[in-house]
Amino acid sequence: MTWWHVLVGFLLPNLLGYGGGPAMIPLLQDQAVTNFHWLSNAEFANVLALGNVLPGPIATKMATFIGYQVDGWLGVLIALAATIVPSAVALILLMRLLNRHRQSDAVRGMTAMVQPVIAVLMVALTWEIGKASVMKIGWVQSLIIAALSLWLMQWRKVHPALVIVGAFAYGGIVLPLFH
Repeated sequence: MTWWHVLVGFLLPNLLGYGGGPAMIPLLQDQAVTNFHWLSNAEFANVLALGNVLPGPIATKMATFIGYQVDGWLGVLIALAATIVPSAVALILLMRLLNRHRQSDAVRGMTAMVQPVIAVLMVALTWEIGKASVMKIGWVQSLIIAALSLWLMQWRKVHPALVIVGAFAYGGIVLPLFH
């Protein structure tokens, strides 16, 4: 029955995650952490961070890792299929339809109105991961790391993957000295 849970756990976020990987991440977090308890919030945050460091789409990297952890190689195959196949089929069909009606006010309105929903999903995910971070390393370090990350990426234009690698190094070298 585990394979069925993997299929459902990845198919639902894929079908409901309008906007790609970033919109799918909070939905996947709900399935992996809250619904099926495959990972803790901290483990999910680590998978997300590691997935952001590696090249390629975030959804497939997370599906590969979580699927393997839950049900081995069968879990990988099912999670990847649930992540890739419905999107590929829907993309082909919907792009043909949207291309035919791209000047329609209804189509423009639908795509504009879903953006605030995605923003709220990302804020909710950030809140959950932020809570886990504060509980693990405290307010001060969490705020310093968040502010430094924002400064590096927004004003110094450092690539996010390098910021994540720096955070991994800090967590692996500095944090153990204080705990």
